[in-house]
Amino acid sequence: MTPTEIVLAAVSALFINFDQQAATELLDPGYIQHNPYVPTGAAPIIGFIPALKESGLEITTHRVIAEGDLVVTHNTYENAQLFGAEAWVAFDIFRVANGKVIEHWDNLQVPVVETASGRSMVDGATEITDLDKTAENKALVTAFVTDVLHGKAPDKITDYISATHYHQHNPNVADGLEGLGAFIGYLTKNNIAFAYTDTPIIVAQGNFVFTASEGVFGDAPTAFFDLFRVENGKIVEHWDTISEIPSEMAHENGKL
Repeated sequence: MTPTEIVLAAVSALFINFDQQAATELLDPGYIQHNPYVPTGAAPIIGFIPALKESGLEITTHRVIAEGDLVVTHNTYENAQLFGAEAWVAFDIFRVANGKVIEHWDNLQVPVVETASGRSMVDGATEITDLDKTAENKALVTAFVTDVLHGKAPDKITDYISATHYHQHNPNVADGLEGLGAFIGYLTKNNIAFAYTDTPIIVAQGNFVFTASEGVFGDAPTAFFDLFRVENGKIVEHWDTISEIPSEMAHENGKL
């Protein structure tokens, strides 16, 4: 099985079929957990499966991209009160080794219905194309993260984002460069800190590039998980989840 097949089988075992035996076969016993609220190891999450089934949890996977041993899924969780809210939009990252899922990161955000762009947090393009441009698109987004999100050369933003069409799924930002500029202006006017400081994970497949970053939003340490779609050498679509990083976690693995 490919890493993608292994991950999708694990997701099905955990959140669709609620199959503890299948999950035991697919998760490495030393499963490294980065969700702040779940203890590390395979046993805690496998032991939680009956409660997940009883809760009526439902998962919808909107996008899957993979590179090497990393697989990223873009999901909606519903009937998710056990996770602390009725629904969540999430990016989950899984690392696969020796035929098993060995590590997991995620970032969850409560979905917003009325968004600045009129787009939902999960709709939009899903088809993976331009596989021959994976390296080129990854380099583009990596440079965008360095120059714009990390603040090395923010004036170069038009080198990376399309000036003619930029579809935005962040609920607080309208479409286009104008919408992004208005959001940044609002943050500046209200003295709201917003900074990316480290981006340790970048995963690319064809026209999609995913990044997982740490930084600051307001007064809080924050995790930013972003998915970008590239077309003709420019970023044309963006999804994300933003979540505060708690000071105390159920393990010592860190958020990222």
